[in-house]
Formats: sequence, C-alpha cells, structure tokens
Amino acid sequence: MQRPPPLARPTSEQIAALPPYPALPPHCIHLLRTPDQLAAAEAALRAAVHVGFDTESKPVFVAGAPQTGPEVIQFATSTQAFIVQTATPGVLPFLQAMIESDEVVKVGFGLASDRPQIHRKLGLKLGRHIDLSFQVRRLGFKDAVGLKVAVAVVLGQRFSKSKKATTSNWANPTLTAQQLQYAANDAHASLLVYHALTQATT
Repeated sequence: MQRPPPLARPTSEQIAALPPYPALPPHCIHLLRTPDQLAAAEAALRAAVHVGFDTESKPVFVAGAPQTGPEVIQFATSTQAFIVQTATPGVLPFLQAMIESDEVVKVGFGLASDRPQIHRKLGLKLGRHIDLSFQVRRLGFKDAVGLKVAVAVVLGQRFSKSKKATTSNWANPTLTAQQLQYAANDAHASLLVYHALTQATT
C-alpha cells in the first residue's frame, strides 16, 4: 500500500490567522529563590507527574565561542510555571531531584540538545523524558517539528516567540518580565501539546 504524502507544515500566514495561544498570567509564573518556594514547586511538579520542560541559554554570537548554558531551566504544570536560574545559590538539590527523576516525566521539544548541556553545566543526567519533536512528527510530517508548528497543528493556536527574548541575555541576574513569560510559555505550551496528543490517542 502506498504511503500518504507527508503533511505540509502550516505557512506563516496560516499560523498568523489562528487564535493566540492562551499564555499563563504573570501571577502563575514563579521565579524560584527560597527554600519554601523550591519545596512548593517540587510538590506541585511531583503531583503533576508529566511536566513541561525547557531550558534557556545565553546566546553565542561568535563562531567557536563556548556555550555557557543553560542559565535558566523551566518547568510547568497545566496551571503554573516554575523558573530557575542555575546561578541561584541553593537550587542544585531541587534541580537534581526534578531533572534526574524518573517519576517526574519531563516533556518538551529538542530535549536531545538540552541533555548534554545540562550534564556539562550541572553534572546532571536527564531522567525520564519525552521529546515531543518526534511525537508530533509521527502525525505525518517528514521531519521533526518545533513548538511553534506543533501548537498550530495540535492546538490550533498561534504561538508567538519574541526574537528579542530569544536572543536576550539569559545570564543576567535579573530576568525581565518578558523573559519570564517567554520561558514559562515554552514549558507550558509543550505540556499542553503533550496532553492534546495523549487525549487524541486514548
């Protein structure tokens, strides 16, 4: 039997016509600094089991310059996002517990590239995880699919990624509101895509 042709990615114009992705409001985005904040985040993430996951690194503009990231690691449940700056004192035990856990399943896009960076920077091994790039590809795409296209295809929504935030200094000790929203969106939208995919196959 002849295979159907691969699905075409939606065009920029098609994505622009979709309703916007409903981002988490700022009061649901938590920058973790204190032991109490870290403990509350760990409890929420363990209760969720499947959590959105992503990292952000300071961009490298010079060829051959060393990569220093990740500077920011983010997790999300369906209602909250938790942002961690890797330079914050005292966060490594939390990161180790969440990143290396097999009970807390990390879902995200491009995790194959995040995994070696996390190990190099923090000495941590990424525990149980699901790379959605390949799950979405199984819908019929020729190649792995990124978050923006996945949100359009799976959720029917327009996911905006600010280039200014993408190329901003994620190593800055003080993250801007735009950076926090950007980081939260990446992890939260990944989780919503995962939920939609699993509901479609059950």
